[in-house]
Amino acid sequence: MIRATYLVETSCPIAEVAAMMAGEQSAGTFVRVEGETDDLRARFGAQVVSIEEVGRVEAPSLVSAWALRRGMTGPRGIWRVVIDYPEDNVGVNLPTLASIVAGNLFDLGEVTGLKLIDVELTPGYRARYERPSMGIMGTRRSAGVATGPMFGTIIKPNIGLSPEEIADLVGRLCEAGSDFIKDDEIAGTHPHAPVPARIRAVMDRVRRHRDRTGRLVMVAFNITDEIDEMRRHADFLAAEEGSCAMVSMNWVGLSGVQTLRRHTDLSIHGHRNGYGAMNRHPTLGIGVRAYQTLYRLAGVDHLHVHGMGGKFADTDEEVTEAARHCLTPLGAEDDRVMPVFSSGQWAGTLAHTLRQTGSDDLMFLAGGGIMAHPSGPAAGIASLRQAYDAHAEGISLEEKARSHPTLAEALAKFGPKA
Repeated sequence: MIRATYLVETSCPIAEVAAMMAGEQSAGTFVRVEGETDDLRARFGAQVVSIEEVGRVEAPSLVSAWALRRGMTGPRGIWRVVIDYPEDNVGVNLPTLASIVAGNLFDLGEVTGLKLIDVELTPGYRARYERPSMGIMGTRRSAGVATGPMFGTIIKPNIGLSPEEIADLVGRLCEAGSDFIKDDEIAGTHPHAPVPARIRAVMDRVRRHRDRTGRLVMVAFNITDEIDEMRRHADFLAAEEGSCAMVSMNWVGLSGVQTLRRHTDLSIHGHRNGYGAMNRHPTLGIGVRAYQTLYRLAGVDHLHVHGMGGKFADTDEEVTEAARHCLTPLGAEDDRVMPVFSSGQWAGTLAHTLRQTGSDDLMFLAGGGIMAHPSGPAAGIASLRQAYDAHAEGISLEEKARSHPTLAEALAKFGPKA
């Protein structure tokens, strides 16, 4: 069975609403139809597993013309509803899986709020879908980082630099000791910096650094585009000895990511920009666990989770949930993915991140925290490593900063730790 968990807001009898949800998304509809036999419903019908009231509201959270026509404007309950769907209703088809557990449920007139919270799979069913190419351990091997967080940054300015200017910046960041460097999510195939030209120029600097040091820094090139173009970019990147392709998951979609995964062994760096449209409303959309499960089935290796005390709207608890989900296998084998922390991160947010996550299997990306350090990017990266050492030693950043000027500068520049 495929188990989906929802939050449902309604003033209608919840047992009837849950049964309707199960029927609409499996073998039934709002009325029984010809050919809908008891045997067919037993084999292909979804089953309501549990219903639990978790809250009440005095007025509907969302407008429903269906409810307004019936004068249903008063108090309503919020319910946690768990439904099991037969695996045979899907086979192995990721878009259809998403359609079944979500689909038209958000449009039902009886509900004035609905959120898909979680999707749980049996190990055998999970094994039928794509797995990460590198995952956590493969990413570490590729980047030459055996232990501790992977520290990295984002190319800034994100738009406007020529391929040679981007390559020069990447070369400086490699020399500064960065483990990982990525394009911004809005960097695409710009007329002034086409993807192939960026790849060619940047990988020339990355290979030169490897030839001098023996270490191939992982660079995530944003190849977000239509599917055929992404495949061409991936092939070119692999030919240039690159290791990582970045995609904006929401805009290429589940099938786009899955197709790319089947085409290349490159690590896929999954950026979730736009996800706030699905998750910020408490009673509408798709929760982070369900969202990440679907894209993990598409075969991503890294997933952005935002950052602790960052510039976005997520609470630390929400960021923690996303990161811990990345670090939990979906199936019987190790299919964990690397959580990627970013947005307003610097040396002062690192220790809290490590405590909350309970692991150092993570990417910690600091844009301004590295690029805007008063003594330059190398000092910014050094301040992160010094903050990690302070955490490992069990001492405060202030104590560590007394003997490490670059960390002291970071504390002075970016403010008190989170």
